[in-house]
Amino acid sequence: MNIWPWARNNSAGQGDRRLRLAIRSILGYSPRNIHLYHLAFLHRSATQEAGSGIRINNERLEFLGDAILDAVVADFLFKTFPTRDEGFLTEMRSKIVSRVMLGKISQKMAIDQLVQHDTSGSGTFRSLKGDALEALIGAVYLDRGYDFTKRIILDRIIARYFNLDDLVNQEVNHKSKIIEWSQQHKKQAHFQVVEEVGSGFRKQYIVELSVGGEPIARGQDFSIKGAERNAAEKGWLKISSEGLDL
Repeated sequence: MNIWPWARNNSAGQGDRRLRLAIRSILGYSPRNIHLYHLAFLHRSATQEAGSGIRINNERLEFLGDAILDAVVADFLFKTFPTRDEGFLTEMRSKIVSRVMLGKISQKMAIDQLVQHDTSGSGTFRSLKGDALEALIGAVYLDRGYDFTKRIILDRIIARYFNLDDLVNQEVNHKSKIIEWSQQHKKQAHFQVVEEVGSGFRKQYIVELSVGGEPIARGQDFSIKGAERNAAEKGWLKISSEGLDL
């Protein structure tokens, strides 16, 4: 059940008011440009067409929010762990911004309940929740600027939903381990999309992992990041269990 039914309300003014209340409940402030937040919750499966064939959905805001989130988390970890090396920082960042983790946080914050999407295919939208959180971050950035967005990420997301001690002890990120192993063996690890299957919001990506120019594993998922993660897991299993020497 959607507890934020602003998208279904026939009154634009009342819909704006409901969304403002939802944003205030989630992030603790009232938006200035409410239209950015409407856009942040418009999933690609519910894309609207504008003039000249322009497709309106939250993918551009998701792209922007992903970059802002990465920058804030990188800065936070750099200052929190002043003596740790690049490999450790990369691993920790991967744990925080992973698609699975962002999806869980989005659900805990009730962000996923704001998203407009095609309900007939909702079971296939595996990254919908995390994408919406990134798009919301993009909207906050455009509405209030970087410093304000940084405070929101640190206070409303990292401080509330992450225990750094638990993250340090969490299972390693396979992609980071492969990159570290490759560097130690003076080889280059490369992830490449080699095929796309399906179409529209049901499209999946197949990513091939090569190390030293030799393909060792493939992964498939509804997002490129997910496909890379699957390929990395298979590749690391092959490297660690077979003592791969390329």
